[in-house]
Amino acid sequence: MPSSSHSLDRVSVTFDDDHAVADAGLILPATLGRRLGLEQATDALVGVGYRPGRKAATVVHAILAGADCIDDLDILRTGATQRVLGHTAMAPSTVGTWLRSMTFGHVRQLDRLAETLLGRAWAAGAGPGDAAMTIDLDSTVCQVHGYAKQGAAYGYTRQYGYHPILATRADTGEVLHTRMRKGSANTARGSQRFVRETIGRVRRAGATGPLTLRADSGFWSNKVIAACTDHDVRYSITVRQTRQVRAAIDGIDEAAWTDIDYTAGGHAQVAETTLAGRRLVVRRTRLTGQQAQLWPDWRHHAFVTDRTGDAVDLDADHRHHAVVELAIRDLKAGAGLNHCPSGVFNANAAWLVLAALAHNLLRWTTTLGGIHTGPVVAKTIRRRYLTIPGRITRSARRTTLHLPTRWPWRDAFTEALSRLRHVTIPQPC
Repeated sequence: MPSSSHSLDRVSVTFDDDHAVADAGLILPATLGRRLGLEQATDALVGVGYRPGRKAATVVHAILAGADCIDDLDILRTGATQRVLGHTAMAPSTVGTWLRSMTFGHVRQLDRLAETLLGRAWAAGAGPGDAAMTIDLDSTVCQVHGYAKQGAAYGYTRQYGYHPILATRADTGEVLHTRMRKGSANTARGSQRFVRETIGRVRRAGATGPLTLRADSGFWSNKVIAACTDHDVRYSITVRQTRQVRAAIDGIDEAAWTDIDYTAGGHAQVAETTLAGRRLVVRRTRLTGQQAQLWPDWRHHAFVTDRTGDAVDLDADHRHHAVVELAIRDLKAGAGLNHCPSGVFNANAAWLVLAALAHNLLRWTTTLGGIHTGPVVAKTIRRRYLTIPGRITRSARRTTLHLPTRWPWRDAFTEALSRLRHVTIPQPC
């Protein structure tokens, strides 16, 4: 048993510190947000409500701190937390009213805001420049509960919710574009227009190098392929196992199959053929040993592409399309899209855009701030650099943010803050 002098029962608790800061590490993304002009750009582009910039910044910073509903925004108004944000944190009721007043046109204005900030961040050094970039296209199901959710419905997963479509940048996990859809929307609904919008957005934002689009079988259509071809974008899209596809696979000569590395207890090979005049790369896998009794036959996975190169290399790259799930995980896990907070469809559509913006701001903070932790995992960055307790003091006309001693990531935090304070956005010629 612990000594009575160390008993938690002897610790008094009182909420009386006006100088305490919840999530003091928000000073990092807030600093970058000011450099990118988050609040001012929102005021200029979004024409709904008074001072929409403060409301948008409040949502973005609260999501960065882990908020997944409108009521959670109140954490930014505790103690002296607003002092590290650079703006007044709006009340949840005010933000909720603002979101519910959104129309589809206002949501598209938020899309324009997201594109503007994407271009500014890329111009500041976070972009691909003239290097090759891969865009991953996918959709996800945002499950909701209750029947007061406008537009929610049962979809192909038999889950009740919404079915947004997203485009992400493969190497960084940035969300390049989003679009909220009803829960009953087919995977491919609106995909052609969405692809064209995404390509136009990244080109305007400064991606001047070669582009490649990867997608799963839900987006396999002549319209999506035409959108890629029209904009000189290479594509790699999984195909469904239709009768024509199976016939093309059956026509591959056995000598054409090439062995590739696979997990222990399995065997995999790659070959290629054509489908309706397009290049079709096929990977087949099967179990070996005693496990083969469970599934002795070959299972085939095929995709169409107009890319050049060896089929084995193309297959390996196409399998990396799975990284899009990591970006979706960060959008949902613990913040942002973990919950669609409103019963109004356009309010949830606006929340999706702002959640994606918060998602990107976190990644730009790590990139431009020089925080090297390997792949960006939102909960890791949030735990190490954002959700730090702090305290604001002012002496001799100087404001100081006091953070805990012996914080394990103190040096990386200090270096990142210094870098972000010197971020500049080149002005167009």
